[in-house]
Amino acid sequence: MASPLQFDGQVVLITGAGNGLGRQYALAFAERGASVVVNDLGGSVEGVGKSLQAADEVVREIQKSGGKAVADYHSVEEGAKIVETALNAFGKIDILVNNAGILRDRSFTKLTDEDWDIIHRIHLRGSYLVTHAAWPHMVKQKYGRIIMTSSAAGLYGNFGQTNYGAAKLGLLGLSNTLAIEGRKYNIHCNTIAPLAGSRLTKNVMPPDVIDALKPKFVAPLVMFLCHSSCLETGGIFEVAAGWISKLRWERTTGAIVRTKDKMTPEAVRDNWDQICSFTNSTNPSSMQETAGLIMRLLEENTFSETPETSVKTFDLKSLSPFISKYTYSFPDVILYALSVGMTTKCEDDIKFLYENHNDFTVLPTFSTIQGFKTLHDLFTKGIPGFPLDLSKVLHGEQYIELFKPLASGGEITSVGRVVDILDKGSGAVILFEVESFNEAKEKVAFNQFSIFQVGSGGFGGPKDSAFVKALSKPPSTQPHAVIEESTLLDQAAFYRLCGDYNPLHIDPSFAKMAGQEKPPLHGLCIYGFALRHVMKKFLNNDANLIKSMKSRFSKPFLPGQTLRTEMWKVDSGVHFQCSIVETGQMCMTGGFINVHSFPETGVTTEKQQINVTNLKSDNLFKELAIHLQNKPQIMTKINAVFLWNITKNGNEPVSQWTLDLTPSGGGIYHGAPKDKKAQCTLVTDDDVLLQLFRREINPQKAFFSGKLKVSGNMLLSQRLSKLFENIANL
Repeated sequence: MASPLQFDGQVVLITGAGNGLGRQYALAFAERGASVVVNDLGGSVEGVGKSLQAADEVVREIQKSGGKAVADYHSVEEGAKIVETALNAFGKIDILVNNAGILRDRSFTKLTDEDWDIIHRIHLRGSYLVTHAAWPHMVKQKYGRIIMTSSAAGLYGNFGQTNYGAAKLGLLGLSNTLAIEGRKYNIHCNTIAPLAGSRLTKNVMPPDVIDALKPKFVAPLVMFLCHSSCLETGGIFEVAAGWISKLRWERTTGAIVRTKDKMTPEAVRDNWDQICSFTNSTNPSSMQETAGLIMRLLEENTFSETPETSVKTFDLKSLSPFISKYTYSFPDVILYALSVGMTTKCEDDIKFLYENHNDFTVLPTFSTIQGFKTLHDLFTKGIPGFPLDLSKVLHGEQYIELFKPLASGGEITSVGRVVDILDKGSGAVILFEVESFNEAKEKVAFNQFSIFQVGSGGFGGPKDSAFVKALSKPPSTQPHAVIEESTLLDQAAFYRLCGDYNPLHIDPSFAKMAGQEKPPLHGLCIYGFALRHVMKKFLNNDANLIKSMKSRFSKPFLPGQTLRTEMWKVDSGVHFQCSIVETGQMCMTGGFINVHSFPETGVTTEKQQINVTNLKSDNLFKELAIHLQNKPQIMTKINAVFLWNITKNGNEPVSQWTLDLTPSGGGIYHGAPKDKKAQCTLVTDDDVLLQLFRREINPQKAFFSGKLKVSGNMLLSQRLSKLFENIANL
C-alpha cells in the first residue's frame, strides 16, 4: 500500500548515460516522471573519439515511451555546458548522477602520465566540474540530490588500476565534503560503488557473470538516494546483483606510545598489537571526532612520565566514600520533568507537573539528579594517582534501580564509591556507584555512572569488571512501538538547571575543545525522554511500575534534533534503543527497563478504558477465521504473518489480532503472534477497519490520509485482498 517513488516535475542530469548503468538510470528516471538530460560524449572505453549515436538512441527510447529527454554530447570536462543544456531545456536541475567514466588499466610499472591524467580528468575532475556548475542552482532552490560513482578498486585497491582506484577514492572525499556543505541547503550527496555488467567490465568478467550483474539491479538504489523522501547523505554504498551494503570507517582504540617528551620506534613495536586490535573499536563519522581526540592527546598531562607498558593500579578500597546531601522540593521535581520533555499539552503528564495533583508523581530517573552532586564531588576531590579532567569525560552508560517510589520532596543522603577503573586503551572507564537514602535511612535508589575519560588508558589496568551492569540486546523483530519526539533548541539549557553544569553542553568553544562540533544534549536528558516513551506506550504512565533501567550513550545528540525511540515488550520489561531522526545514527543502545508488572492489556489510561469485547472489528476477525477454515488454500497464496492493532477514537491500540496466513500457520486469533514474528503490522481505528473491508474506503487513500498505518514489509499488505475479496458484506 506504500506509494511508489515518483519524480514528476524534477530534472535529472546523468553523465555517461549512453550505455550501461547511465542508460539504465536515464530510462528508469524517465519512467518515473522525470525530465532527463542524457549526457554522453560517445567515445570509446579508453576515452577516444566522439559520437552522437549513444545519447540520441537513449533519448529516442525515452521519447518513444512518452517520456521527456534531451541529449547532450559534451565531455564532462565541459561541465558548465552540460548543466547549461539542462537549464535551456527544462529551466532547472534537481538531480545529478555523476556516472561518466573510462578505463586505462595498466600495471604501475607500465603506467604513463597520460594514463594517469586522463582517468583523473574524466572521473574526478569531470565530476567536480559538472557538480560545481550545478551547485549554485541547487543552493538557490534549496534542493538537490547528487550521486558520485566510486568503485571497489578505490575502496580496496585492485591490480592494474592505480590511476582508476586513486580517482575513485577521491570521489568519496569529494562527496563526503559536499554532504557537509550541502546539508543546510537540503542538498544530499552520496557515493555508490557499483559492480555491473557494462562496456568497462565486459573484458574482465565472464559472460555469465556479466549477465547476472545487470545495471537494472543497481538503478533502484540510485533512485531511492535521489528521491526527496530519502534523508541519507554522506553515505557510501556497495551494490551489485540486487545486494546493497553501507560501508563505514572503523578505528581501533589505539595506544599512546610516547612518554611526556619522548617517543621511540621501539615503543611503537611494543604496542603494535594494541594499535592494530579492533577489540572495542569505534566508528568515527567526522573529522571533528579525530581532531578532538588529537587535541586532548596533545595536552601535556595526557602523557605519563613512564612508558605505557608499565602497569598502574589504584587502591580503590582505601578511597573514602563521597557523601553528599541533596535537599529538594516540588519545584525541583517539576523542573526536571519539564527538562526531559513533559508537557501540559498531554493530560497524562499533568501529574508530573502539578504539585496539588491528587497523584503528583516523581519520574524514576530523577534519582540521577539526587545522586549527581556526589558525582560532582568526585571530580572536585579527585582520585589519588588518577587525574580527572572534565573536558575529557564522556558519559558512557547509566544504570538506575528503584527501591521505593521517590518522594516529592525531602533530604536525600547519597553515598558514592569508585568501584573500578578499567583500561580501554584510548581511555579509561570509571565505574562510580551511588546509593541514595531518605531521611528514614531507607535506601530509595541506586545509580551506576559509567564515565569514559578520553586519553587516560594504556596504564595496564583491567579491561572488564564484575561490577558492570550488563546491557541488553533487543530482539531482531520489528519494534512493538515507536515514538518520535522533537527536542527544543534550549533543551540543554533547561536540563542544566537540574544540576549538571558541565560547560560542554552550553559553551560552543568548550565543546569544540572537547571535539564536538556543537554543544550536545546531556545523555541523562535523553535517558529521561526514553523512560517517558516506554511509560507512555506500555505502562500507562505509571512510574511505580519501574524497577530498573540501563542503557549506553553511543553518539552525541544535539538540542533541536528529533529523538526516535524503538521499543520491544518482553515478559520482564521493555527493550529500547534511540536514534537521531535527522541523521539515522543511534544515540542510545542496549537499553532495557525492568518492570514489576505490566498493566492489563487493552487499557491505556483511566479515562481511556475500553471494553475490547465491544469492538466491531472483533466480530469481523471472528468471521474471517471461519471464512478461512472453509478456504485453506488462501493460506498458501498469502503466506505471511500480519499483526493488526486496533484503536478506538484516536487512542492507543486497545486490541490486537494476529493473522498467521502461512501454510502451517495458526490462522486468525486474538492477541500478538504466539510463535512467529509479524512480517507486516497494520494500525487503524475500529470503525475505519470495517469501512476498509466493506470497500467504503480505498486502502491507498486511507494510508495517505493517515487512517491506516503500515510498517514492516508493507508490500505484503497487498496480499490481504485475497482474503477479503469475498467478504465485502460482513
